[in-house]
Amino acid sequence: MKTATAQVRTDKASRYVAQLCKHFSHRVPAEWNETEGLVRFEPGACRMSASDGTLTLMCESETEKALAVVQDVVADHLVRFAWKEELSVTWTQGESNG
Repeated sequence: MKTATAQVRTDKASRYVAQLCKHFSHRVPAEWNETEGLVRFEPGACRMSASDGTLTLMCESETEKALAVVQDVVADHLVRFAWKEELSVTWTQGESNG
């Protein structure tokens, strides 16, 4: 399983977890609470978690190409939703044994 993680500094992390998950839930399965969310896209999934001043995005997929699609969709929407903050999303690639 291919993985990618990004940690985005923002004081509105919880708000973005809810906003992203709610937005995506109109088209794909999504679940969330005040601090965590999970969105299941067709090419892969993205887990989100909010802690003090940080939004952590953890995406996974079977292939690098599919992972890139998930990363691009999530990052693009976050940047658009947070346009006042001018956030940037920098991904760290990895691999999972699961």
